[in-house]
Amino acid sequence: MASISLGDLGKIYPDGTRAVGQVNLEIADGEFLVLVGPSGCGKSTILRMIAGLEDITEGKLSIGERVVNDVQPKDRDIAMVFQNYALYPHMTVRENMAFGLKLRKRPKVEIAATVQKAAEILEITELLDRKPKALSGGQRQRVAMGRAIVREPSAFLMDEPLSNLDAKLRVQMRTEISQLHARLGTTTVYVTHDQTEAMTLGHRVAVLRPVSGKRPYNLQQVASPTELFNNPVNIFVAGFIGSPAMNMVYGKLSKDGDTYTVAFAGHSIAVDQASINRHPGIDDYLGVTVVVGIRPGAFEAAEVAEVSPERTITVKTETNELLGSETYVHFSLETPPVMTPDIEELLADMGSDVESLGEITRFTARVSVDAQVTDWSPLDLVIDTTKLHFFDSATSNRIGGVSPESEGRDVHEAVSAAIDDGESV
Repeated sequence: MASISLGDLGKIYPDGTRAVGQVNLEIADGEFLVLVGPSGCGKSTILRMIAGLEDITEGKLSIGERVVNDVQPKDRDIAMVFQNYALYPHMTVRENMAFGLKLRKRPKVEIAATVQKAAEILEITELLDRKPKALSGGQRQRVAMGRAIVREPSAFLMDEPLSNLDAKLRVQMRTEISQLHARLGTTTVYVTHDQTEAMTLGHRVAVLRPVSGKRPYNLQQVASPTELFNNPVNIFVAGFIGSPAMNMVYGKLSKDGDTYTVAFAGHSIAVDQASINRHPGIDDYLGVTVVVGIRPGAFEAAEVAEVSPERTITVKTETNELLGSETYVHFSLETPPVMTPDIEELLADMGSDVESLGEITRFTARVSVDAQVTDWSPLDLVIDTTKLHFFDSATSNRIGGVSPESEGRDVHEAVSAAIDDGESV
């Protein structure tokens, strides 16, 4: 096994397009790190640079103690699992798994024993004599992972390995990948656009976004799934992590004695001290327009929640989605949507017309299935104000947080120590 270090890693294509910029990331020995973000954010390019399949334009890449910028892929001691499985159709499962070992001229007895052991771990021993066309998608994915396991590499690189599977099988394979990592303990870098995969698999998760002229760096935040959800470093991370997405609205903070309140869209609610404490320096924003973030799960219908008038708003429901164990309530407030310079730039990159968004801000609340909710009817919602988020409306950064470009630079020792101690990071 080995640690992986990315120092100011960058990728610029011959036409001048920058795909990756200023990525600083320390992946500890034995860690399972997930790279997540929307299409075009550079996550697969970063993985391919680690693998040696893409040239490195800037910066330094180390695996263990060795700088590998100019080292051939076959000499990096890594194994990659691809999205499309990349199995040889004319070979049996056994031959596919043994192929890499044969290239390394391992003894036949050793190859047979290694393949058998990996097949037992993955529970595919009965498939060893079949060819890929006779396998289901999930079985092919296990074979692809088996081919990587037999090499006993220093690190596994996985590029969206579950994206071709149906929803039920993805859940099953997530569990199996997690159990496999717990058993093998091999350093793993996993790429996905699916935040559920990221949050359930990763010891830590690195959130990336596309680079632009004003923002030459991809990496936004590197943290444990819990930290990402509870303390997103900026509006991008807050909106990307969590499903449904965090609700955002402009608001103004005020303070009367020791009591804080926030006013937004004609409502005023008391803010619990727990939310204030998570935002050091928030008093500097009193009376200033800020962006207030409210997770859908921070709402509850008043009829099933503890009565709290100072934290209750009345809305008119629109459409509602009953999901069996909970209900998603959709409603709108008459206030302009959040449009920070950062979001304007993102919309421009996507080719969206800012003017078309209108003067309405749409919200989603996740309430108990016991709540009596009907379409287009008034509903009292209680807000758990221990879980509010506040962002600087000019910079999009979390109030009292860390700027994105400094994230991920100084966490290697802490993560390594936690893994060495057998902790969950």
